[in-house]
Amino acid sequence: MPPFLRRILASEYWTLLLCVAYFVALAPFTPGFATAGNLANVFSAMLPLLVVATGQTVVLITAGIDLSVTSIIALASVTGALLISGDQGLLAGHAAAVPVGVLVMVALGGAIGLLNGTVITQLRMPPFVVTLTGMMFFSGFAIWVTEAKSIAALPSAFLALGKNPWLAGAIAAGVAGAGHLLLSRTLLGRWLYAVGHNPKVALVSGVPVNRALILAYVWCGLCAGLAAVLITGRLESGSPVHWRSNLLDIIGATVIGGTSLYGGRGKVLWTVFGVLFLTLLDNSLNLLNLSHFTIMMVKGGVILAAAGLDAVKMRVGFGS
Repeated sequence: MPPFLRRILASEYWTLLLCVAYFVALAPFTPGFATAGNLANVFSAMLPLLVVATGQTVVLITAGIDLSVTSIIALASVTGALLISGDQGLLAGHAAAVPVGVLVMVALGGAIGLLNGTVITQLRMPPFVVTLTGMMFFSGFAIWVTEAKSIAALPSAFLALGKNPWLAGAIAAGVAGAGHLLLSRTLLGRWLYAVGHNPKVALVSGVPVNRALILAYVWCGLCAGLAAVLITGRLESGSPVHWRSNLLDIIGATVIGGTSLYGGRGKVLWTVFGVLFLTLLDNSLNLLNLSHFTIMMVKGGVILAAAGLDAVKMRVGFGS
């Protein structure tokens, strides 16, 4: 690999540079792409993705994966809506409806994360199988509970959490900041990287591998539950099909940012850049009036290229 290319790829900001280059290249040919209104839409659209991708980043660093996050979002969405809906909610009209609903949604995500982590560590099962099974079960359960119907009439205070860009931005920034501190300033963060590099060596070195893995999946579940709050508020309803087709975006954003599928390498800052690039890509392709299938093909190709680059980095020996 040429030295200049190696320096670019080793930079923490290469994905941000890619975002800038993509924006400059597409702006002249994409009507409305560079307008203030569209950039505001890009900002709003990336916030829920950033929240859930922050959780996925922590899991990927451990060399795991959580495929159940979209089902957590769906189940948390309908659970919260069933509690706070003005039409049929158990807490309809109650002053504590919104805070209780939010807490229940986030706690449900954490509980599912705890279940995933416990099964993976105690039964020694592959994360792919455990979380894929969870995705199928919790998605089906959410549809069964609601009979595939959306739940509307949510309180305005709850809707503001998703529709107010400054409030949603503050929540997303708080999650990303907490994830950054977790990975860079805590003992748990060092454990997570050690497990991702080599779990056997980490165990011999005194790292509580099972505990670290469980906490990683709990964090991922908590982030998915909080993302469900933003998504449900933004879409003004609880639905068992919210974000059903967004799993590729969630994993793709982390990989595009530079978090390794092989574990041991990744940062929340990189994920922020990956989320920005994928959101810009999706937005520009929609403005070009491309079909849904064409957009999926392009995004899939980009994510495959990012995964290939990850494999190259592993062979070349980039550090974390």
